[in-house]
Amino acid sequence: MNDGSHNASANDLAPLAREQFVVAIDFGGTKIAVATADMTGSMLKQARLDTNASHGAQQVLERTTVTTHALIERTAAEVGGQCVAVGVATPGVVHDNGVLLSPNIPGWERVPLRETMRTSLHIPTVVAANDVKAAAMAEVLWGALKGADPAVYLSLGTGIAAAIVIGGRVITGAHGASGEIGYNLRSVLDYSGAAHGRAPLEEAIGGRFIGERGSLLLGESLSAADVFAHSDTRARFLVDETLAELATHVANLAILIDPARIAVGGGLMSSGDVILRALAFRLGYAVPFPPEIVPARFLNDASLHGAIALALTGSVHASSPAETQDAADAVSLRTPFVEKNRN
Repeated sequence: MNDGSHNASANDLAPLAREQFVVAIDFGGTKIAVATADMTGSMLKQARLDTNASHGAQQVLERTTVTTHALIERTAAEVGGQCVAVGVATPGVVHDNGVLLSPNIPGWERVPLRETMRTSLHIPTVVAANDVKAAAMAEVLWGALKGADPAVYLSLGTGIAAAIVIGGRVITGAHGASGEIGYNLRSVLDYSGAAHGRAPLEEAIGGRFIGERGSLLLGESLSAADVFAHSDTRARFLVDETLAELATHVANLAILIDPARIAVGGGLMSSGDVILRALAFRLGYAVPFPPEIVPARFLNDASLHGAIALALTGSVHASSPAETQDAADAVSLRTPFVEKNRN
């Protein structure tokens, strides 16, 4: 990783805003979102398609490429300019020869994502990263973590994960897997974990598993959001128990890092008041210096905004693919953010 600090001011990008644009791709387990954005991070055009993950990685890549090409052409025709960089966010850990820890798309572990998108889109600057870390980037640049150091971005959705920010940089770790708290052991009695394909904490308190546990408990088909909103006492107890365990792990993370602020995002934040209250209570008495607990700015399309941040980072540091990726791994880009008409 390049240890140098990469700073790109708004003044660096302003002259390019009308002449160039970037494209961002967010690969999700059920949906793929694609957007173009100008050089200040403002979205220009968007498109979405179903992942159809069960049909395998190849069709995901082919259909995404077609959609992305069409969106780039539409943006160039209607807005003007040239696409200069691609940002890609995906679940898992992006390595040169595949995406690890991402079982939702069969074959994803064999896809060299950066090189594949570089070749299929004919754009040399491609930056790819984990979706939660990319979302944290967006919060650092334009959202709830701006100016907070150190900081933590906590994503609560189908799964759970965190991203750690120190000195304005999202920390990737030695293998790109920092912050994967879904793999946390729950107790000394846990004898299976990552080596066995298990994620003990995520399997207890991730959104999908909350829905499954609630459905089993109440004898009806429920999502996590349904469980949070349910009036049944058993559902309330399940929510309280789940949030107490989550808050314990977040408190331990806060004790380790001593963050100034924790921003919470993800799909479960549809019940944000309950979640933030539980976290603040536990951290308030457990952590020597309790951090500020706030909702993330980007509660919708967080990873897509993160992919835009990745692309902008790449566009500023595009001397070589390796240096481009290093810049994304140690981002300290500063640009304004304003949403525009995205039709």
